[in-house]
Amino acid sequence: MFSGIEFNVDKEKGLSGFCDFIISTSQEQLTLSSPVITVVEAKNENIIGCLGQCIAEMVAASIFNEAEGNQVMRFYGVVTTGTAWKFIKMEGLDVLIDLDEYSMENPGRIVGILLEMLAENQP
Repeated sequence: MFSGIEFNVDKEKGLSGFCDFIISTSQEQLTLSSPVITVVEAKNENIIGCLGQCIAEMVAASIFNEAEGNQVMRFYGVVTTGTAWKFIKMEGLDVLIDLDEYSMENPGRIVGILLEMLAENQP
């Protein structure tokens, strides 16, 4: 897991900037390397307003992985306020936004979803 690092994939397409958190299944954890599978945006109170930014980061992760020679079929995104969590899945050009919003009142469910994201993309 990486926090607050620059993720500049394609500045001309607007796919550059800092990500709050990036989860990679790479064995190397000193520098970000492919495959990147999950991006997390932590926002104050506006989950819905940040979904587009998170999806753009997922597209950037896809381009990043492809440039590194790693074909990842499924990407995940998360937008959270810290107490409320919304999950996104991207396969190819299809983006699915989970209609449910998960609360920290059930942290086991949130951790379970995050672990499933990792399990589905193990090399």
